[in-house]
Amino acid sequence: MLQVSYIRDNREQVLERLAVKNFKQTELVDKVISLDDQRRQTQNRLDNISAEANSAAKQIGELMRNGKKEEAEGIKAKTGAWKEEIKQLGEQLSQLEQELQQKLVLLPNLPHSSVPKGLTPEDNEVVLEHGETPALPANALPHWELAAKYNLIDFELGVKITGAGFPVYKGKGAKLQRALINFFLAEAEKAGYDERALPLLVNEASGFGTGQLPDKEGQMYYVGLDNLYLIPTAEVPITNLYRDVILKGEELPVMNCGYTPCFRREAGSYGAHVRGLNRLHQFDKVEIVQVVHPDKSYETLEEMSKHVQGLLQKLGLPYRVLRLCGGDMGFASALTYDMETWSAAQQRWLEVSSVSNFETFQSNRLKLRFRNAEGKTQLAHTLNGSALALPRIVATLLENNQTENGIKIPEVLVPYTGFDMIS
Repeated sequence: MLQVSYIRDNREQVLERLAVKNFKQTELVDKVISLDDQRRQTQNRLDNISAEANSAAKQIGELMRNGKKEEAEGIKAKTGAWKEEIKQLGEQLSQLEQELQQKLVLLPNLPHSSVPKGLTPEDNEVVLEHGETPALPANALPHWELAAKYNLIDFELGVKITGAGFPVYKGKGAKLQRALINFFLAEAEKAGYDERALPLLVNEASGFGTGQLPDKEGQMYYVGLDNLYLIPTAEVPITNLYRDVILKGEELPVMNCGYTPCFRREAGSYGAHVRGLNRLHQFDKVEIVQVVHPDKSYETLEEMSKHVQGLLQKLGLPYRVLRLCGGDMGFASALTYDMETWSAAQQRWLEVSSVSNFETFQSNRLKLRFRNAEGKTQLAHTLNGSALALPRIVATLLENNQTENGIKIPEVLVPYTGFDMIS
């Protein structure tokens, strides 16, 4: 959530940066400023009258002690009107604060100055490409056919149990899943991340804190009886560990990671590009999250990007890094890098990770602060990244490593799988 003081003091800059995200609701920004002006005026009026009432109460006490009852009664007559006005002003203030909050949460985060303008994924900026795309024979199979051929994943069984987008992993397919999770967690630990085992359901306050609510309410699975949401990513519970927390400056950076299944409704997804593992309603992911000093957040973003790239390099997967344009960015992000791997059988790039800096957007909602060198509380910056999401990693591993004799397992995974070939 944007800070009202910043919006009020930097109106033109705010409108300019929001336009990069194709958010051009000038009237909403002006409404926020107007409501804040009314709130400040009401607060000042309330403070002044309360001060007068408190001063009068002390004066009445002194007059009564000095035997000036008649004079005291005269002042008492005024206090009744003050009390009524204080009550009315308090109600007005509460209503204005509520309305201001409702408007504020509709504003997305401001994009960083390096974010390119654009409307669609085609407008994203390619930062770098790494590795050579494998040349597969003409009869190479897509991963969903390889999964069936080697009895690794049963998509139809998942439909029977739950529905489309909930695959069942079998045999070496299940072991490959577990191997990747353990590999990603081990690499995160080497990089200094502290692992967390997390709830898969979160309350509304947690969804609001990281910006999923109210923006992505329709994409989350909702458990109505208990008013809880299945997590779309481990970012939500990990970051909310620090909701309403004031950290010591020396505790920064906070580095956590966690493996969870993730649940997304993916409403409106259909077609060839969502076939097989390309888009699921339930999938596994290892997430990395950092809480850092504001001066360090963009340096940290680059480090997190390099960590994810290191995983892809160790798996031997060709990849590219994209800087997302304004129109393709998330609601809460200030800058996002997407990492995509090349699917040799499908002949297209598949997103496998997003690494984002949210600056103070999440921490303002979470009231996540730290004490700076002067001992004053200050909003921290939060970042998160997929390290990595499994479905499309599995898809590209199966497709890119297929041979006449089977599917070769990357060397770094063999200690985790216990086998070097699926045949």
